[in-house]
Amino acid sequence: MTLSTLDTFRKQYTPKLPTALRLGLAHTAWSEGEKAEPKKDRDTIRSAFPNTYGLPILKLQNRSETTPAAKPLRVGVVLSGGQAPGGHNVIAGLFDGLRSLHAESKLFGFTGGPSGLEKAKYEELTPDIIDAYRNTGGFDIIGSGRTKLESTEQFDRCIETIKSLNLDGIVVIGGDDSNTNAAVLAEYFRAKGLATSVVGVPKTIDGDLKNEYIETSFGFDTAVKTYSELIGNIARDARSARKYWHFIKLMGRSASHITLEAALRTQTNAALISEEVEAKKLSLNDIATSLADIVSERAAVGKNYGVVLVPEGLIEFVPSMKSLIAELNDMLAHHEAEFSSLVGDTKTAWVSAKLSSGSAGTFNDLPDNIRLQLLMDRDPHGNVQVSRIETEALLAELVERKLHDRADFSGSFSTQRHFFGYEGRAAAPSNFDADYCFGLGYTAAALINGNKTGYICYIRNLSKGVDAWEAGGLPITMLMNMEQRHGKPKPVIEKALVELSGPAFTEFAANRNDWRVEDAFQYPGPIQYFGPSEVCDGVTRTLELEGR
Repeated sequence: MTLSTLDTFRKQYTPKLPTALRLGLAHTAWSEGEKAEPKKDRDTIRSAFPNTYGLPILKLQNRSETTPAAKPLRVGVVLSGGQAPGGHNVIAGLFDGLRSLHAESKLFGFTGGPSGLEKAKYEELTPDIIDAYRNTGGFDIIGSGRTKLESTEQFDRCIETIKSLNLDGIVVIGGDDSNTNAAVLAEYFRAKGLATSVVGVPKTIDGDLKNEYIETSFGFDTAVKTYSELIGNIARDARSARKYWHFIKLMGRSASHITLEAALRTQTNAALISEEVEAKKLSLNDIATSLADIVSERAAVGKNYGVVLVPEGLIEFVPSMKSLIAELNDMLAHHEAEFSSLVGDTKTAWVSAKLSSGSAGTFNDLPDNIRLQLLMDRDPHGNVQVSRIETEALLAELVERKLHDRADFSGSFSTQRHFFGYEGRAAAPSNFDADYCFGLGYTAAALINGNKTGYICYIRNLSKGVDAWEAGGLPITMLMNMEQRHGKPKPVIEKALVELSGPAFTEFAANRNDWRVEDAFQYPGPIQYFGPSEVCDGVTRTLELEGR
């Protein structure tokens, strides 16, 4: 494989580890904290996870004496879901952590995601393979997948794979749904008397897998810095050409963390935060009116250009649209065969007739292309695939209509639409993500060495520098709640939304009025890997603000 100049030099980067891990895992021990429970739905979740519920929070500590592994550890690793920068370093940290315990420990990568575990498709990850992928983006070392492991038949096939390889542990690297899967596997294995540990690692560029211990999911830092570079470039172009309004949709179906962080980093003229839209019960008409106001204000001072950030999942947070989508999801889940038999315009007519009067009105008021996008194939959880809905185009069209109806608007309004998604998912990890992910991999190895199961790794105090980082494990059931999936309640990890009372949104809200008319754009530029620590090792603005 031919390496770029950057890849060649990135191979030489040595990730920084939290203090407790620097002497190797043979010098570590676990201390137990309080037993952890979810914030709600406790009885239901307890009954679903009787063998792994109520476990203690764990913290990794350094100790002077050495306790190496009594035998080589055999561990499997799965990359699950969408890519996130730093995944390769999680695997590298896991590999190095296992080898620090016993030089003959082995790591097996299940190829193609969870299906690789179910179908026994794997390869042994040797030092040469690991070294080729250190500090690189993507999940191409073993590939990823979105297969859901839900049936007892699937679980039993996983057990067959584990027994054939004599595995001490499985590490699932994924987001909220993937780690929910890890919790279900851990529970099933214990119920069947299998000693193999199942450990999760928090991955998602959306940033919605977080709490007081998991301060950010890995990949968020790199992805949002990548998007912010692009947004800054567009803002510079807008200010130069002075003739376009750019509507930019950003990843983040269930939460607006990416949009909020990008807004803080680039200071665009407008940024919509889904959680605020829902809290204020704003309609599409309200949103379009507020954006038209900004366009008018800027036009009045000769600025017929600007930048608007739109979170991918915005449409689901508009109350009327949220109700509509919930009805659609349930309707299509329960009438899948009947709906699939329809063709052309009969689909929209059939749907409109079955909706409640309020949702039918909302549905019928939408442009034809948006209505069709709402009826596309569902995702694996039975929900509308919001990434296919061109929300940025819808808002641009609605704003244009508003301006057309304003007699006092004498400016011009030409738009460009963008969607930044895949551009950030497999980027070369920032120094922060390279360090953070390597430490998470080490922590996963420590959990398996301690025969801990049903845990997700955490490293916290992230804004205070690596010397202050604290590593540990959280019971996955602590993060759960009950949600509707395919029309039925299921225990899943609760997504962490933007807190409107939190420091990041508070900072944004305090400054956005200054950014709407003034050209206060910031231009972050590309991620830097070499140079002063202030330039190369900085954390996100969100972590800075939350860590104060």
